Amino acid sequence: MFDFLEYGFNQRALIAAALIGFSNGALGALIVLRKNALVVSALAHALLPGIALGILVFGALNPFVGFVGALFGTLVVGLSTVYVSRIALLDHQTSLSVLYTTAFAAGLLMLEHIPSFVGLEGWLFGNILGLRNTDLWISYFVSMSILLLLFHWRRGWILYLFEADIAASMGVPVRRMNYLLTLMMVLGLVTSLQAVGSVLSAALFITPAAIVLQLARSPRTLIWGSGFVGCSAATCAIFLGNWYNLRPGAVIILLLGLMFPVSLGLKHLREGLIASNKK
Repeated sequence: MFDFLEYGFNQRALIAAALIGFSNGALGALIVLRKNALVVSALAHALLPGIALGILVFGALNPFVGFVGALFGTLVVGLSTVYVSRIALLDHQTSLSVLYTTAFAAGLLMLEHIPSFVGLEGWLFGNILGLRNTDLWISYFVSMSILLLLFHWRRGWILYLFEADIAASMGVPVRRMNYLLTLMMVLGLVTSLQAVGSVLSAALFITPAAIVLQLARSPRTLIWGSGFVGCSAATCAIFLGNWYNLRPGAVIILLLGLMFPVSLGLKHLREGLIASNKK
């Protein structure tokens, strides 16, 4: 039953799934509390034009080109959004809508000049079984960086999310944290590309946090609980994908989607028990 773990590509897939699932799930808690779910979904759309630009510049598609192109595309859109929302009479989500739709339109035009033999399927829908050792190390360093930033600034993040003015008065660099959160989202999206693809990458942030939010009673529980849920779903998906010959990336998101109504049921059950105890 576990014979598939004898192969190196399956071992790399399992390790990467655990790392990406935990770090993106934990980061997703900040995104949900900040009400930035639509922001990360929009940034996911900027992955495609970045990859398309990388192909046109380098003339081929490989893990390096895909990573650099996706990173460039999402960084430009994400950081530009934070800057534009500061200098223009627009809120953050309006600025993002303008920039990401423009970038996506440019990406569609660039795709018309990409040779048909260039395979984009793995980048659109994920191919975690195709990870190389270099890709695994990138996933490791990005995931550890996200988790270290979450842990190091843990008190600052909570103040920033709920009381930004008070956080600023207490010396928390709120403006820098805006850019830092965007940078963390971009890095998390890029590393999840080969796991679940650009189409499903946003769900790896949002759904674990949406699940744990139904049951968590503190921000810290939400953050680390979301990481645990993301890690559990991602690792289980590797096993299920191998046993039933399914695409692991899609299985990750499907498992999370199935866990969400379960969390709603548990929330309803807990509220019923609390109400009955009060009587």
